[in-house]
Amino acid sequence: MILPVLLGHGKGGVYKFPMTQFGRFTLEFLKTEAGSGFILAAAALVALVWANSPWASAYFGFVHYHFAIEAGVWRFNESVLEWTKEGLMAVFFFLVGLEIKYEILRGELSSPQKLALPVVAALGGMVVPALVYVAVNLGGDLRGWSVPVATDIAFALAVLAMVGKGLPTSLRVFLLTLAIVDDLGAVLIIGLFYSGHFDALWIALLAGVIAVMAAVKVLKLGRAGSGLTYGLLAVVAWFVTMKAGISPSLTAVACAFCVTLHGAKGSEDEGVLKTLAHDLHPYVAYLILPFFAFVASGFSLSGMGFDSLRDPRFLGIAAGLFIGKPVGIFAACYLAVATKVAQKPDNATEGQLFGVCLLCGIGFTMSLFIGALAFPGGDAAAQNAVKSGVVVGSILSACAGAIWLRARKPAVAA
Repeated sequence: MILPVLLGHGKGGVYKFPMTQFGRFTLEFLKTEAGSGFILAAAALVALVWANSPWASAYFGFVHYHFAIEAGVWRFNESVLEWTKEGLMAVFFFLVGLEIKYEILRGELSSPQKLALPVVAALGGMVVPALVYVAVNLGGDLRGWSVPVATDIAFALAVLAMVGKGLPTSLRVFLLTLAIVDDLGAVLIIGLFYSGHFDALWIALLAGVIAVMAAVKVLKLGRAGSGLTYGLLAVVAWFVTMKAGISPSLTAVACAFCVTLHGAKGSEDEGVLKTLAHDLHPYVAYLILPFFAFVASGFSLSGMGFDSLRDPRFLGIAAGLFIGKPVGIFAACYLAVATKVAQKPDNATEGQLFGVCLLCGIGFTMSLFIGALAFPGGDAAAQNAVKSGVVVGSILSACAGAIWLRARKPAVAA
């Protein structure tokens, strides 16, 4: 409970207490999105260095340590990495879903044309990278076509937070929505091409739980009662999702869309949705996302060499992320705006929009995950090509996007 206090959950927004000049600077830094992005990047770097150090066995032992969670007759036994992906990250997607719902109903995406842009862009950002991979590997190994289609939403947002001060807020909303649609597309690909089966009975039960969540607002329980009810139903939905065989991220977004904007008296200023988002944000930004980066970013670079860099699979994945992603997204945006199907983000220039498109080439954890499914264990050369392709493509995209956006930030008046 200390962190929410430091981040301003006290009376008047911030608790007042004596601190040194260094302490005050540190607190102000942590309260910015750039601060959370810095912590996320630092956690990823620590994981990568540790995973390739003499103490790598301790890191992998922790990440792959299994423990069980039981609830009545339900028992799930997963590794720390899997629990983080399927459990903690569900909280992140729930928060993102709350933000997107608010933007759709009251904010940047409140018009159909504004909402259409990130949806169309996400489709372009999935199709073109896949075609780039196929073009590079035509006549060869086509199994990796799905690897460069995904955007790592957490890392893309972190980079934007670190370089995006002064840029229009509509760009962050655009990236958030695009990445969610992109992630849902990646989950659909996993479900159609790499999953064993879905359980129809559990999916039907999940639909029932979500329907109950959607009906909670008619009970008029007030902010506290509604928040508790939504939380309990979301936990039930998560357990059912685990049995249904679908991605918890899908369920988390669906649950978030069931939360009402209004409070006890219909006030949208201090409604349930905004209260939940406000309460969850510090935990997600400073605990969940850095921990996810730590457990998901560490992998061994052993076995990688120049042979991996000449592998067409490496070239297809790296080019798909670094070239296919921004080209596909920006082209889709340009066509959608030119044909008046969609509307450009408010106050954003085409150059700034292209910078965000570059950031979408950060595939990283999601692309590594899909790569492990596309190329099962046993094929060391393919695994090395996938890892090196994802890392190189993601780093190039992050650096290019950061440099591009910094060069296009509005000048600060003296």
